[in-house]
Amino acid sequence: MSADLHYGWSRKSLTYPSLSVRSIMYKLDLPVDLKEAALLERRRNAELQRQDRVFNSKARTIGVDKQALDVQVHDKNIQKEIENKRDEAYASQMKQHDSIVCLLDKRQQEDIKNLNRAIDEFRLGLQKKENRREFDLYDPQALKKDLPARLYDEDPRCSVSGMQKLMGEDLNHRNRKKDQQEQLREWSLQQQQEWANALEDQKLSESLYDKMRIELDQKAMELQKMEESARKAICMHTKNFNKAQAAENSKRKELEKNLEIEDNFAEINNLVKGDLLSENPDQASSVFGPHRVVPDRWKGMTPQQVQEIQNIQQQQIQEHLRIKEEERQKAAEWDRQRVQAAREMTLVERQQKRQERELRKAQDHINQQLAQANKAQKIYLDKEVFLNNPTVQYFEQFNTSSR
Repeated sequence: MSADLHYGWSRKSLTYPSLSVRSIMYKLDLPVDLKEAALLERRRNAELQRQDRVFNSKARTIGVDKQALDVQVHDKNIQKEIENKRDEAYASQMKQHDSIVCLLDKRQQEDIKNLNRAIDEFRLGLQKKENRREFDLYDPQALKKDLPARLYDEDPRCSVSGMQKLMGEDLNHRNRKKDQQEQLREWSLQQQQEWANALEDQKLSESLYDKMRIELDQKAMELQKMEESARKAICMHTKNFNKAQAAENSKRKELEKNLEIEDNFAEINNLVKGDLLSENPDQASSVFGPHRVVPDRWKGMTPQQVQEIQNIQQQQIQEHLRIKEEERQKAAEWDRQRVQAAREMTLVERQQKRQERELRKAQDHINQQLAQANKAQKIYLDKEVFLNNPTVQYFEQFNTSSR
């Protein structure tokens, strides 16, 4: 409008420049009026600038809504923060699971180490070579411990003739060999029974340990499945939200494109058929083209055209307000969905913590049962199994004869 006001001169103001031009055309010796030449040049430049503004619809209608961009950046930052918190929660759970696995592995290693230590102590304390049943067969001190062939002259072991027993003679060989075989058979049966009991106890402990590991693995798999289902639900919710947002954005872009096309068509129609540029298009048309007018014949816009422009401006204002209201409603909907997603995440975390507490209680109960079983097994071994310890009288019954 500011550029159009430069052309609202009266016919009186245009009379003198035209006379000066005619005088220049007939009187070539007159000097050129620099002021009028500058004025004409300024008018030409203003006309060219106005043509650029009026006929370039893209430069006139395009623009950037910075508030919407700021809202999008803010939403994106909030979404990144939520994703970072969720990743931190998953990382903390993974660390906790790793610590539980490390504790179980460490406990297993400690149990194996204690069992090996107990076996070594049992061997060092109760399975010495002096306590073996067959130690008398290869005892290096057997000859020193054995009685001599004759202690004194009236030794009843001597024969009636007063001679010692001959070398290699053994009158009680058969009975002694039979007793030794019977004793060896009893020792072998007793050793087999002890080995069978030990194997049975070992199988029982291994079965209990396997059951405990299977239960812990099942509970870990259940927790992993629940975590995966919660993650899938969150991903599905995010996917649906993104789809709805993409559909809404495409619909909004299509609507804006249609509105732009309609505005362009309306603008072209107004420029072609309306009285936007001149009061009388036929009178003000220029010979240089249909898009140019003669300045001295154009008297400005009519009140109807001004009113029409004002109406269009009001419509644009209402459209801008409507777009702002839609963006505000959209931002409120995004905030509500973010709050709902955060609430769902909090509920899932609470449920996971509750399940972890239950798992910890169950594990403590299983450990308590294992401790009671180990204690009962130890009491049984101390009071029922390891009672027949060899005494001094047991070892003194051997090597009572000369053979």
